[in-house]
Amino acid sequence: MPTLPFHQVDVFSAVPFKGNPLAVIAEADGLDDAAMRAIANWTNLSETTFLSRAQDPSADYRVRIFTPQRELPFAGHPTLGSAYVWLALGGRPKGEHVVQECGAGLVRIKRDGDRLAFAAPPLRRSGAVDAELTAKIAAALGVKPEAMRAVQWADNGPGWIGVLMDSRQDVLNIRFNVQALSQQPVGVVAPWDPARDGRDANYEVRAFTWSGAEDPVTGSLNASLAQWLVGAGIAPKHYVASQGTALGRAGRVHVAQDGDTIWIGGAVAPVVKGTIGL
Repeated sequence: MPTLPFHQVDVFSAVPFKGNPLAVIAEADGLDDAAMRAIANWTNLSETTFLSRAQDPSADYRVRIFTPQRELPFAGHPTLGSAYVWLALGGRPKGEHVVQECGAGLVRIKRDGDRLAFAAPPLRRSGAVDAELTAKIAAALGVKPEAMRAVQWADNGPGWIGVLMDSRQDVLNIRFNVQALSQQPVGVVAPWDPARDGRDANYEVRAFTWSGAEDPVTGSLNASLAQWLVGAGIAPKHYVASQGTALGRAGRVHVAQDGDTIWIGGAVAPVVKGTIGL
């Protein structure tokens, strides 16, 4: 039985089991689309990635990202987790940054102390959300439309819409109704109040994915929210987002704007290392 290197890592947490898990299969050049879909469906994690040789000469490696149902052009925690595994397997970047090739193009990744950080890809869609869809989002979140301070398209690949609310508790109180909104990813964000919530983070984030399931910690959403909030002057150029609280996780996403680039950083904890039989 042929085997390939298999790793499972926890992303956006230095402590195993508190972030967002990712399965990474390396040396995947020989796998076809059907095999990748079958493996991702079997691991049943939010995403499974497959590393292979880059097709673009500017890139260090190529990654394909699959949920149990479909392929994504880009996702954040798979980007950091895949880069971590590629480096752990002896990968050496050609230049200053690791350059990942994926469906959304080339993504730069850098070391940020003990963390890794990726450069947020450009938004594919931004701007206002129409009234009908806004009403559906309010119904799915179980809130009155006026409780949403702002609703914006913030799509960098997965199709995100961002919703800004008043308080962390407003975000944590949400009980998402998937029947009210199908196949539309929504991310909700609100500021922490230092007096009430502490100073461990600045914002609380929750992500409800294409299937309606809640994602523990979401790099692509945090990247798109940062581009919106920092660009609009709502958030500072450096902040920390907390995500996963409602699921018993403790994800931390580090956002930093450097010039025109917004970097999305987080720790990666190794959990499982071995091979997968095919």
